[in-house]
Amino acid sequence: MCDSTLAVISDIHGNRWALEAILQDIECRKIRHVVNLGDCVYGPLDPSGTATILMDLDILTVRGNEDRILFEPFGDSERSPSLNYTRESLRPEQLQWLKLLEKTTTAYENFLLCHGTPERDDAYLLQEVSEQGITVRTAGEVEERVREVTQPAVLCGHDHIPRTVNLLDGRIVVNPGSVGLPAYRDDRPYFHVMETGTPHARYSLVKRVEAAWRVENIAVSYAWETAAEVARENGRPDWADWLKTGRAMLPHP
Repeated sequence: MCDSTLAVISDIHGNRWALEAILQDIECRKIRHVVNLGDCVYGPLDPSGTATILMDLDILTVRGNEDRILFEPFGDSERSPSLNYTRESLRPEQLQWLKLLEKTTTAYENFLLCHGTPERDDAYLLQEVSEQGITVRTAGEVEERVREVTQPAVLCGHDHIPRTVNLLDGRIVVNPGSVGLPAYRDDRPYFHVMETGTPHARYSLVKRVEAAWRVENIAVSYAWETAAEVARENGRPDWADWLKTGRAMLPHP
């Protein structure tokens, strides 16, 4: 796909309404190549509908950490209603499709696809989380973490925040942000908040033109009030707030 544009999506989290809007935008731009960086279905929204779309379109997809946990022992999953909801919503063939996804893969020679880092699907590549908060890694720090990658472009997700890093050796790292969840709170490894500040669905366009990379981050409007209401009905008022506002520090009932 020399000199062609690649659409990069990630972190859909079962938000079918956001995914449909993103795919319509991609189609309107007449872009033929799409890759997906994982965390496809987990959440209190529409896991099965999302999986159906991705499988029908045969979009090249890698596994996210919240795709992987669907197949791990239940453990204390009774304290995770969204995990139970996701598992119960998916059809056997959809679960099988998720189970067979690779942790990393390559696309069109130029691109290494991963969810978190090339080694771990549950680690941030572009951010450092500590007791003091979140620090954005420098280009040198990111380069050290992808030193074994031979492709000129690394595509990653997981932190839901769009960002492009031009590495010192000429390579590029692109995080397209999240299609379906613009903000969230997490307590691992320390409490932290990720938020984009608006409810839009997000993806990126990446193009190689001769020796230069062009990256465009796209924000798309969709029916986020509908998605938020479904999240609330499924017992996640926190997700409802995140979906409507793109903020994760707001109080919720």
